[in-house]
Amino acid sequence: MTAAQETSASTPSTELGAVQASTTLLERLAEKLGGKATVSAVYGEPITRDGVTVVPVARVSFGFGGGAGHESGTTRSGEGGGGGGGVDARPLGYIEIKDGTAVYKPIRDPWVDIALPLAGMLVGIVGSKSVRALVRKRNRRP
Repeated sequence: MTAAQETSASTPSTELGAVQASTTLLERLAEKLGGKATVSAVYGEPITRDGVTVVPVARVSFGFGGGAGHESGTTRSGEGGGGGGGVDARPLGYIEIKDGTAVYKPIRDPWVDIALPLAGMLVGIVGSKSVRALVRKRNRRP
C-alpha cells in the first residue's frame, strides 16, 4: 500500500473519531448547562411564610456549539475541535399564592420606569417647539 492510499484509508476513521468527539462534547455541554439553567439558579426555591407562598418566575435559556475538523494535504495534516456554551437567566417576577388565590407580580426594571416617561417628555417638548418654529416661518412668508 502506498503512502497516499494509507492517508486516504485512514481519513474516514479520523473524521469519524472527530465527529464522535464533537458529539460527545456537545452532549456533555448540554447536560451541564441544562442542569444549571433553572429558576432556582436565579431566585432560589419557592418560599412559604404566614400562609403566603411566593413562587419565582424567570426566563432561563442556554446555548452551545462545537465543531471538529480535519485537514490533510501534501504538506500539512491536522485535526482539532472545540466548543463552548453559556447560560442566561433573568428574573421576570413572582407568583404570590394567598388564601387560594394566585397573583402574578412582575419585577419591573426601574430604568424603564424612568427612561420611557423622560423620553416621551423630551419628544413632546422638541416636537412642539419644532411645530411652532415651522408655523412661524410659514406665517412670515409673503
